[in-house]
Amino acid sequence: MPARTWVPPGPYDLHRTLGVLQRGPGDPAFAVRGGEIWRACRTPQGPGTLCVAARPADGEVVAEAWGPGAEWLLDRLPQLLGEDDDPAQLTARHRIVHEARRRHPGVRLARTGLVLESLIPSILEQKVTSDEAYRAWRLLLQRHGEPAPGPWERLRVMPDPRGWALIPSWEWHRAGVDAKRSTAILRAVRVARRMEEAARMDLSDATRRLTAIPGIGPWTAAETLQRALGAPDAITVGDLHLPKIIGYALTGRRGTTDAEMLELLAPYTGQRHRAARLILLSGITPPRRAPRFPVGDIARL
Repeated sequence: MPARTWVPPGPYDLHRTLGVLQRGPGDPAFAVRGGEIWRACRTPQGPGTLCVAARPADGEVVAEAWGPGAEWLLDRLPQLLGEDDDPAQLTARHRIVHEARRRHPGVRLARTGLVLESLIPSILEQKVTSDEAYRAWRLLLQRHGEPAPGPWERLRVMPDPRGWALIPSWEWHRAGVDAKRSTAILRAVRVARRMEEAARMDLSDATRRLTAIPGIGPWTAAETLQRALGAPDAITVGDLHLPKIIGYALTGRRGTTDAEMLELLAPYTGQRHRAARLILLSGITPPRRAPRFPVGDIARL
């Protein structure tokens, strides 16, 4: 498949734009090699592998793709890289947001156009540590995914809906996934087509579509639509850490609740996810007072 190029409309940070698609170190569907970013995807046309690299000297981004989904991936390259995203829509109301945007002018919100690709790992991340969720995603793709097309043999494409549905209960258990999360995934893949339709909806309609599935709440929907839609207002509610980070960064106070976070971000309505992303990029977090939450492993039970 011939290479495609995209010329960013201004400063551009490829790695911070696409890095949010990676599900932890060792993600079988995502890899960084030198200045290249590799993604293995299941597109509406089938499996595909995309390799994207920035060429700052030429002021462009170049991409190659392999597999039945290659053309689909290349046709949607500009949307993936944030061509339709407009960072200027956010007006900084806090010094920390202003400084983060000044220091990171090339960060855009990626739009994959693929819902299950983000929904399933988001369900895996419900109510567990990131390490547990990343391990589950890694094991499930290694055992039940398929080799990605193209030259990089390590990459894996996640199962299709039928493949997810055929994973036996003991394999979910072995990956450390409890029945509540595996059941939510199975419910979603049974209506995979309806889930994927959310990629063509606005944020409110897409949220309603996803949360109609038992086991998918506002937290999971927001985490999914931030990536699938590149939705600038898809603020995550119900997260263990985000309200505390936002509250501490903007006020210096600890223990901020979801309601207080939403009040603090009210001046950014329409751009609340973008504002939160910039605050996270500032690196300002409350000092740790308690030991890290222990990692569980239900596979040993």
